[in-house]
Order: sequence, then C-alpha cells, then structure tokens
Amino acid sequence: MATAPSAMSKTIAGVRMATSVFFLLFGEYKVAGPGFAHGGFQTYLQEYIEHTAVSFYRPVLAGLFLPHAVFFGYGVGVVELLIGVSLLIGLWVRPACVLGILFLLNLTLSAWWEPGHGAPLWRYFGARLDTLPLLLLLVIFFAADAGRVWGLDGRRESASRG
Repeated sequence: MATAPSAMSKTIAGVRMATSVFFLLFGEYKVAGPGFAHGGFQTYLQEYIEHTAVSFYRPVLAGLFLPHAVFFGYGVGVVELLIGVSLLIGLWVRPACVLGILFLLNLTLSAWWEPGHGAPLWRYFGARLDTLPLLLLLVIFFAADAGRVWGLDGRRESASRG
C-alpha cells in the first residue's frame, strides 16, 4: 500500500507545477512567433560570442549554433515547452530536469561575463538570477523525483506495481 505524500513532497510538487509556467511562457513566445528564431536568437548569439560567453564556449556558439541559428532558435523554444509540459503534468520529470539543467548551464556559460571582466564575483551570480535559481529548482525536482506526487510519474509507478 502506498504511503500518503508528505507536506514536503506536496510542496515540491506545487513548486514543480508553478515552475512549469516559466518554461511554458518562455517556450511559447519563441515557437509561436517568428521574431525569436528569425533574428532574436542570432542577436543573442552574437552578443554571447563577442562579449559574454566564457572563452572555451565561444567556438561552440560560433561554429555550431550561429550557422544554424533559426533551427536552434526554434529548438530552444521546443525544449522549453517540453520541460514546461513535463513539469506541469509530472511526466518524465527526471529526464526533463536533466535536459533543463543542461540547457540552463548552456545559458550560464553563454552569458557569464555579462557584468564585464574583473567585476566583483557577486555580480556574476547576480546577473544569472534568470538561470541559476531555475537550475537549482531542477536539481531539487530531480533529487526528489518530483513527478511522483501530483504527477503522471507517480501514476505510472503505481500502475507498474499493480
């Protein structure tokens, strides 16, 4: 017999679903309209390559992403939508968290030097408040197997035992 979810696991499930809204909103505007994939993403990539990416990551952005910017622009939106849907319905949460962590690490590497070289350390972390908190939440959701409570991962688990 399954045990009742704890207050902590319910809280994590609620935060998981609330976090999904960010990914759904970010992904929707990138996929629904052409502005991001056809121009916006290229602008971000140029800024990353010229100014803000860590040095070892610049050739990856310039050689892999920039030549295929439209494809990757839509790909970014699709990835965000997939993560958002997964977190919302609680299906394949752990794989989605891994994907999200890799995605957010990519963004962090791309924009790390945004405050400028030689800035105080706290400014680099402060400038990444759009990625680092989400990354930490995904680590928590992964560790807690957050799709088991109020999610389809829990139902799949129950059905496989049952």
